[in-house]
Amino acid sequence: MRSDHFWLSHVRLETGFQMENGAVTGTETGIYHIRVEKGTIAQIEQETFVFEDDLPKMHMNGKLMLPSFRDMHIHLDKTYYGGPWKAPSIARNGIFTRFEEERALLPRQLPVARERAGKLIELLLQAGTTRIRSHCNVDPSIGLKNLEATLQAAEDFIGKAEIEIVAFPQHGLLLSQSVSLMREALRNGASLVGGVDPATVDGDVEKSLQTTMELAVEANADIDLHIHDGGHLGLFTFQRLADLTEEAGWQGRVTISHALALADIPREKAAAHAERLAGLGISIASSVPLGRTIPIPLLHERGVKVWLGDDSITDHWSPFGRGDVLEKAGNLAERFHFVDEVELGQTLGCITGGVTPLNRGGEQTWPRVGDEASVVFVDASCSAEAVARRAQRVAVFFKGRLAAGAIPAAR
Repeated sequence: MRSDHFWLSHVRLETGFQMENGAVTGTETGIYHIRVEKGTIAQIEQETFVFEDDLPKMHMNGKLMLPSFRDMHIHLDKTYYGGPWKAPSIARNGIFTRFEEERALLPRQLPVARERAGKLIELLLQAGTTRIRSHCNVDPSIGLKNLEATLQAAEDFIGKAEIEIVAFPQHGLLLSQSVSLMREALRNGASLVGGVDPATVDGDVEKSLQTTMELAVEANADIDLHIHDGGHLGLFTFQRLADLTEEAGWQGRVTISHALALADIPREKAAAHAERLAGLGISIASSVPLGRTIPIPLLHERGVKVWLGDDSITDHWSPFGRGDVLEKAGNLAERFHFVDEVELGQTLGCITGGVTPLNRGGEQTWPRVGDEASVVFVDASCSAEAVARRAQRVAVFFKGRLAAGAIPAAR
């Protein structure tokens, strides 16, 4: 269903907090009508508004409207999803076992890579995600073929989702001698420079990071690096990446994925590192791993932007994953004991690019006239319930276009 100009009627929006004796006891909501024009929110009216036009009206039956979600770390290009079940083998030599597997696996999966990426994108859309950052292997064993397949899958969903692709030298930027391939990838559709463990994989933190930054500056591209290295090695890598970010003027253009070293150190030390990252606008993407979760609340307190992602979905790295970042937000809330109305609701910002309907003070901050009409309707009374109960997604819109789900039958 597509119209550039229509009403979303009988929409539930959050309007403030319910208070009792100075404490928040719940979330207030109201029913509104929202006019969408050319992909943006053009008008917001209360339930008593009298329609005086003949524009199409989609009756949302009081379903709660939230900003649509963002999956900021996933691998679309090498999933088993959409194909036969297959569990991973035991990685007897850590990530190097997986690298060896990929040299044979990726060429073998190439004929179905576009189809399976598409199936995974459909899964993400159904869960409310309309913005996706996918890392895509670029290495001598597959060249740019996985990139080509992933770009084709992304083209299949133009108008339904926005997909950015990280050129990802999974087997090591230096180790696999992939610098020239990375340049090609950045000229042929990839929009970010990726990398993995400059110390453990490439064996040379300085040269690996310097080369990564040179690629980014040359292509005017942002950076998103996997850094799993823990302890002092991981922290040293953060420090050198921060130094190079400052020297290159790349503030606000760098993401560290995983950043597991932050889970290995005392709070005071983590706070100092967080302040440096925040000052340079270096963000962090996390999949909220159950066994080694970085101190996300502390990072938020110090001003670091933290985004969530699914990482691997049913592939040779992991048999798990549901493609649902709202579930990830719920996991985050459980992990850090966010149980009250405010904290639960604010957790939503980790999967919406920082946008929440209410701020911590209970002021309504979204939606506003002029906002992009990329929204998800959920079966919940408020954001807090949506996060805590991983609410059912009913309908998903991307820039005013129905991208997944269906309009509820009017009652």
